[in-house]
Amino acid sequence: MEQVWFSAALWLILALIATLLSIWFRISTALSEIVVGTVAQLIIGALIGTEVLGAKSAWVGFLAGTGAIVLTFLAGAELDPGIFRTKWKEAMGVGMVGFIGPFLGAAAVAHYLLKWSIPASWLAGVALSTTSVAVVYAVMLELGLNRTDFGKGILAACFVNDLGTVIALGLIFAPFTARTLIFIVASVVVFGALPFVTPWFFQKYGGRVSELEAKYILFLLFGMGGLAAWAGSEAVLPAYIIGMVLAGTVGKDHILIRRLRTLTFGLLTPFYFIRAGSLVSVPALIAAPLAFLALFAAKMVGKMVPLIPTVRAFNHEGHQGLYYSLMMSTGLTFGTISALFGLNHRIITSAQYSYLVATVIVSAVVPTAIANAYFMPKHLLPKSEAAERPLATMAEDAGAGR
Repeated sequence: MEQVWFSAALWLILALIATLLSIWFRISTALSEIVVGTVAQLIIGALIGTEVLGAKSAWVGFLAGTGAIVLTFLAGAELDPGIFRTKWKEAMGVGMVGFIGPFLGAAAVAHYLLKWSIPASWLAGVALSTTSVAVVYAVMLELGLNRTDFGKGILAACFVNDLGTVIALGLIFAPFTARTLIFIVASVVVFGALPFVTPWFFQKYGGRVSELEAKYILFLLFGMGGLAAWAGSEAVLPAYIIGMVLAGTVGKDHILIRRLRTLTFGLLTPFYFIRAGSLVSVPALIAAPLAFLALFAAKMVGKMVPLIPTVRAFNHEGHQGLYYSLMMSTGLTFGTISALFGLNHRIITSAQYSYLVATVIVSAVVPTAIANAYFMPKHLLPKSEAAERPLATMAEDAGAGR
């Protein structure tokens, strides 16, 4: 048992290092955690052994998966239903363009240039079509843009983009079975009942030291996530939808949101982001760098070329439009999930998995770093004291739940 405690201490010291780096270099904590995970796995693997970090152990996988689920739920809860109703055309237009471009482009590059099989090429298209809700939400939260119409519009477009990814993954690779039908029926019932049951339940039994609200939400996320996995889907999808349908209840309870942020950013998301970085096989990338570069170019070109004019069509000009397009070009959560799905079902090889995961992770780092360094729409940042502080300081506050 002591080995688990030492491993947990190692992961948390890496999280502390990542936080310090985010403060020193004024970058997003999520991005610094990804980079720290990649470097740590490389150094520790070379000096001691690849198994010391334990990125593939069950308990690390559970904490990382829980972090992805709760963070995705929070992103959904931040979606303003009113904004989604007024900006549905923008969300649908930007989201679908952000999905279709890299989906077709990456699949074509993988098949015709890299000579991958047809199933592996389609899997590459699915994995690289995503937009990372986890990264975008974390950045929006740190900057305070999650409270603006601009930030909420980006999150709505991210939802549409990733919904297209999940549907494509299901239609192409996951056969429609009786389990799928049960999951769909159960989801319709649960999602329809939640906006009515949750406010009543919280009003009658909430507001206590026992944190009944948090337990209720975690039960929903784990229960629907387990049902989704059982049906051949992914646990993150119902988490996002649960967040959306509860945006009018949970999203407006700022104290509950802060408590969930403390749990998520303080403990769970470091495991998710650091683990994502540690899964990259640097030797595999060094052995065949052109495959990685081709896939990364396919994703970025497939995203940016159609996104820039689409975003401008909705009156996001200049730096604001480029920032919007770059944030929509990120990838992480559903990209790594799709790649892992392909590896587990033997659609892709371990080497192809490394190329895809590396591409997904770099696409989380590079566009976000460029966007925040050169194209940040500073005129849209909230004019509060918290929003005017450095990005890394806000990241620290978000993780502490202040």
